Amino acid sequence: MKSFFLFLALGLIVAGVAVGRRRLRRVRRRKLQASPFPVAWRTILRRNLPLYGRMPDPLKDQLHGYITIFIAEKRFEGLGGLEITDEMKVTVAGQACMLLLNREMDVYPKLYSILLYPDAYRTKESSLFPPDAHEESPEVRLGESWTTGSVVLAWDHVKHGARDWKDGQNLVLHEFAHQLDQEDNSSDGAPILEQRSHYIPWARVLSAEYETLRRKSARGRKTVMDEYGATDPAEFFAVATETFFEKPKQMKKAHPELYEELRNYYKVDPVAWG
Repeated sequence: MKSFFLFLALGLIVAGVAVGRRRLRRVRRRKLQASPFPVAWRTILRRNLPLYGRMPDPLKDQLHGYITIFIAEKRFEGLGGLEITDEMKVTVAGQACMLLLNREMDVYPKLYSILLYPDAYRTKESSLFPPDAHEESPEVRLGESWTTGSVVLAWDHVKHGARDWKDGQNLVLHEFAHQLDQEDNSSDGAPILEQRSHYIPWARVLSAEYETLRRKSARGRKTVMDEYGATDPAEFFAVATETFFEKPKQMKKAHPELYEELRNYYKVDPVAWG
């Protein structure tokens, strides 16, 4: 009996500590959001993110708050001799936090670090070929989203993707869409939706659009979305996210149901931004 009460007491203590930490985090975040947004950071956003200049002021204010929290809570690490600067932090955070606007969202709760290479990097891809021989082949990559708490990015492609906001390709939006997809511990093209009833239309629309992209890509036909989205459902969601923000008018015209699903999910309408 004593051990039962001791176990109960320890459980209550642990629960109390967790609640206390959450309260402290909320207080700290409110202070961060209320702090003045640095003028130098605004300059970086205007220079590196053309879309920022077209966003409504209320969304800009939201974005500033999210960026401040993101930079305060996430660790940036330079690899391959790269030295981290404020420009890198703000450019990455600015794009990543566009995916959180107008929603009751935590700031990528499972993400702890952003690893930046100066350019495309090589990683070893393990395989078995033939079956009894273990082989590692080098693979050139621009970015990765890990379920273990990190996002890896090539800085030169981050910068180019941010400044060219019309080509439908954006490395940061792509990898952070994966982060949203992975928050339920699976990477399947179905992020956590607002209500359970939303999964039915989401599955219907995205599955149909994914199969359409696969068929067109197999035939070599060009579409609004990059053919890389035909790789699997997770990549389709990431590519669709890039297209939604970078080619909203084209997507809305060619894929109205898909655009509507993404508009409902992200709670913004990039077409209205001009």
